[in-house]
Amino acid sequence: MSQQQVVPVQLKAVVPTANGAALFLGTEEKTFVIYVDATVGHAINMFLAATEKERPLTHDLMAHVLAAFGAKVERAVINDVKNSTFYARLIVSAENELHQKKIIELDARPSDCIAMAIQQKAPILVSRAVLDEVDDASDALKQLEATKEQGGEPPVVGEGEEE
Repeated sequence: MSQQQVVPVQLKAVVPTANGAALFLGTEEKTFVIYVDATVGHAINMFLAATEKERPLTHDLMAHVLAAFGAKVERAVINDVKNSTFYARLIVSAENELHQKKIIELDARPSDCIAMAIQQKAPILVSRAVLDEVDDASDALKQLEATKEQGGEPPVVGEGEEE
């Protein structure tokens, strides 16, 4: 990955959509949305709630494989957006018996990177260029939160293009 400025973001909400979920990510200044498929949105919600599962999900399997090799997720980086499609990298570190550390950068869907980062409590970062390019969805998130606080069901968010 080229050396570009990155900004830490928080996952602020996971909201159901007609065909999946909308992930609201951002900083204090700006929030943006990534649309993901329903299964990954559900998995992210389960990781956020620390839900016990009867059988491992795909992200659980990945975490077990990483752990078996002495590796862990260091961070997820959303590094590009083209025509409303987001791109990301999962940064993994592994240390061997001789305490030699190796950093591995993997191309992955942003939803999978976010799921793995949430699961392993690793930071989620976004490149400054992406943050500058995306539309600000802060007002939409405030409206959703206000509806929820008033006891109403949050509306299903309109669809954008999936990652």
